Amino acid sequence: MSPSQAIQQGRSAIAVELSQAAVSFGAPGKSFAALQETNLRIADGEFVALVGPSGCGKSTILRLTAGLLQPTQGAVLVGGREVAAKALRIGMAFQNPTMLPWLTIERNVMLPLKIVRPFRSDYRAKRKTEYRDRVHALLADVGLDKFAGHYPWQLSGGMLQRANLCRALIHEPSLLLLDEPFGALDQFTREELWGTMQSLWLKRKPTVLLITHDLKEAGFLASRVCVMSARPGRIINDSAVDFPRPRTIQMTFDADFVALNQRLRDLIIDARTDTAIRGA
Repeated sequence: MSPSQAIQQGRSAIAVELSQAAVSFGAPGKSFAALQETNLRIADGEFVALVGPSGCGKSTILRLTAGLLQPTQGAVLVGGREVAAKALRIGMAFQNPTMLPWLTIERNVMLPLKIVRPFRSDYRAKRKTEYRDRVHALLADVGLDKFAGHYPWQLSGGMLQRANLCRALIHEPSLLLLDEPFGALDQFTREELWGTMQSLWLKRKPTVLLITHDLKEAGFLASRVCVMSARPGRIINDSAVDFPRPRTIQMTFDADFVALNQRLRDLIIDARTDTAIRGA
């Protein structure tokens, strides 16, 4: 039974659903397909990773889920409604933290509370009390409580990405969208932040959709890994990741974890090969 079938038969609420969703760009007659008809279901509180070759449509799926892009055909439901209805609060973190350099880390992390309902209506009254305490508690969870008063240019890349995760979570989103948030970091810092992300997810349990090229990262963090074909992309494999949590870096050297990574790699290589043959 596939993970998506298990969700249908289980009692978990569906946080995200793509139903025959496809995306094309360009004028009629000259358009090209970025995403083939795709079905995907993510249960409330699940951590799903999308992997595949560059340009396969991973980020297209993320933008569909965020409501930044509308499908050319099919439907995208978030929290049981059309994504445009914004049924869930969404947090997002990208490869570039894009902190505002003139604001302290505390103020950068607090920004969503100034913008997102229902928090923004109380921002002026609570920014120096309840909201500040909320920020400091979250920074403490990632080891940055002593850096709240620092500016972005005073922090390392890994520290900035920790702050970026805090900013994505500060408004208690039900859905967290991660687009290669650790891709620009060195291997040791990246692995350290996998542990940070795992701890934040275990504590808060948002629904997470992670886009990554790193198969080891996908296996470490996700409860399911979906493999996509080359463009125009589609999901060609959807597998549960059943390793117990909390997971450790040492676990990634175990035979079962190495076998998972090799299987994912083989699926992507086969998909790229099939696409190249069809295009020849």
